[in-house]
Amino acid sequence: MVSDVQHFNLVLAGARVIDPETGLDEVRNIGISGNRIAAVTTDRLAGDTVVDVSNRVLAPGFIDMHSHAQTVTGLRMQALDGVTTALELEAGALPVSTAYAEATAEGRPINFGYSAAWALARMRLFDDVELGGSFDMFSKYQGAPNWRRPASARDLAQLLDLLEEQVHDGALGIGVLVGYAPDSGRDEYFAVASLAARLDVPTYTHTRFISTEEPGTSLEGALEVIAAAAGTGAHMHMCHINSTSNRMIDGIAGAVERARGYGLHVTTEAYPYGSASTVIGAAFLAPEQLHRLGMVPKNILCLSTGERVADAARLAELRERDPGALILYDWLDESDPADLTTLQRSLLFADTAIASDAVPLVGQVGETWPVADDVYTHPRSVGCYARTFGWLVRELGVLPLVEAVRRCTLLPAQILETAAPAMKRKGRIQVGADADIVVFDPATIASGATGTRVRPSTGIEHVLVGGTFVVRDEQIQLDCLPGEPIFGRHRN
Repeated sequence: MVSDVQHFNLVLAGARVIDPETGLDEVRNIGISGNRIAAVTTDRLAGDTVVDVSNRVLAPGFIDMHSHAQTVTGLRMQALDGVTTALELEAGALPVSTAYAEATAEGRPINFGYSAAWALARMRLFDDVELGGSFDMFSKYQGAPNWRRPASARDLAQLLDLLEEQVHDGALGIGVLVGYAPDSGRDEYFAVASLAARLDVPTYTHTRFISTEEPGTSLEGALEVIAAAAGTGAHMHMCHINSTSNRMIDGIAGAVERARGYGLHVTTEAYPYGSASTVIGAAFLAPEQLHRLGMVPKNILCLSTGERVADAARLAELRERDPGALILYDWLDESDPADLTTLQRSLLFADTAIASDAVPLVGQVGETWPVADDVYTHPRSVGCYARTFGWLVRELGVLPLVEAVRRCTLLPAQILETAAPAMKRKGRIQVGADADIVVFDPATIASGATGTRVRPSTGIEHVLVGGTFVVRDEQIQLDCLPGEPIFGRHRN
């Protein structure tokens, strides 16, 4: 007697399956053939490998639009947080062809991709620095003398040509760290947005200002992004709306909502922390600027020295000595109920994707595993998604689980799919979709990471990239590097 049970390479059996696009939220069996989902059914399935995932949630793998942790080890830590695609879009890379080639040759555990780096293009043109990377180069040349200055008409033409070249080399849009060069000029920002509109790719902006004090408030910075969308028709994406909004989220969210109502393409992201991380040489962290963020030097933790910055003189000294050094800073006080409510409002703003803003591991030497105890990073780099489900969904109950899945999967895929056609197969649990999958226990998923402890998330049991386990039974699979490059549609 011939069995009519369908047979697949891999079967994930009995999970609560959530597909945010179709609204599916039922117990199903998933059949995987090669790198695609081949069956989503209540029927019994046979497979070369069958894994019982009953009493677990099975969802599309999380898509992180904002990850500076683009090393094998950094991306392994993100895989343990349920991430299957991590993209460097805010800072970008230059040249992107080199970044893609080097990552592909080395191998990555999860999918990867880059935007064209506006800040690195400025460093290349105005300081004549040799580039060939991403955030590491941005940190290395943070103290270069000229890259923050306004551009001449000739400079601007060269800059735009260089950015357009990167888009034709496969970049996923243009990353604009205008908050790190606030004197660069609004005409240049508008010209970059016009270029993006002509090429029909997004820009990913760290807004020009972070402040609640006039002039140059966070609201003004957000309105510049909205104005660029209105004036050019470009898709303008606002990075980490939680931290750049500071305590002005209500006004900014209202402005974005009305802009969307008028048909402007403005998208947003946020991460679930009241602390941030960046280089100590950032323009907005100058000692004379801290009061504009509602901060004092002791709000800053220098990861390389382990110190809370004592005073303005010490901050100036550290900025002079190593402007590219990574720091953590508290932009609000999570123990203050009012501040915590402010953070939650930024996270719950309609159609805001979850994105980690993961930063590199400080003190990491090579691609050693496991990560040593004296390696540090912002906890968002290793626990952003587990914190979303453990804190916002389970503990606070302010975000429904299905909506949290959408914000971590389908929403970022939809934000990107015009620029990157491959994203149309991601963020979904459907026949024909890429088998990028996370399986987690909603009762135990949590982040245990802190600013001084790099600890992987718990409760995330399995992570598959293209049908290959990169995390199995909560353990990273060191011999598996199935990550694929995600290219922009203009790639030559």
